[in-house]
Amino acid sequence: MERLDKLLASTGRWSRREVRLLVKEGRVLVDGVPAARAEDKADPAASRIQVDGEEAVIRAYTYVMLNKPAGVLSATEDPRQETVLDLLSPELRRQGLSPVGRLDKDSEGLLLLTNDGELARRLTHPSGEVEKTYHVWVRGPVTGAAERLAKVRDLEGESIRPARVETLRQGEGRAALAVVIHQGKNRQVRRMCAVCGLEVERLRRVREHTLELGNLPPGKWRYLTAAEVKALQSGSR
Repeated sequence: MERLDKLLASTGRWSRREVRLLVKEGRVLVDGVPAARAEDKADPAASRIQVDGEEAVIRAYTYVMLNKPAGVLSATEDPRQETVLDLLSPELRRQGLSPVGRLDKDSEGLLLLTNDGELARRLTHPSGEVEKTYHVWVRGPVTGAAERLAKVRDLEGESIRPARVETLRQGEGRAALAVVIHQGKNRQVRRMCAVCGLEVERLRRVREHTLELGNLPPGKWRYLTAAEVKALQSGSR
């Protein structure tokens, strides 16, 4: 059971102050009966809550996948630069979402945002060994680059787990690679490439744990499906 103002504020459509006004005006129904007070409690799983005749979709937690463009910060706020929250709707920005993990400013691709702190901690804790797949476009000595990257075990004195690397395309002095890592050290893929004498032209995360970026356009977001949330919560790979 949760307070009515908290439940409706969790949808991102109204603030708690606005909910109190809606209740006062008799515009909020709980199981067909006008709510008496915004402080009254309701069961989000069993109660039918309506505002102006429209059923409110109550989300205990919100899970959003964003295709982060290059040049945008994986932060909740920055007065000088655009952040990933600036790409979300005003309703979502009021729900206390935070990025799960980071993509550096110059990188792009799949970024999960949620207000489910427990899931975020589990996905980012080193013991979880969550797999992440990146597509990286490089130039330089690309012959044998996949094999060299897979052998990197040390980054400036910091030991790392071996990566799985596959060559997607290769031309004269340029290649596209798929790199799968488990740890997610700071700028790990870029630093691995630097060790191998490769210059990164573009870096995009296409998979994290059970999530696939798919054809989500750059700068756009979508809610995770119920099946995607369940897979993340169950820890299935």
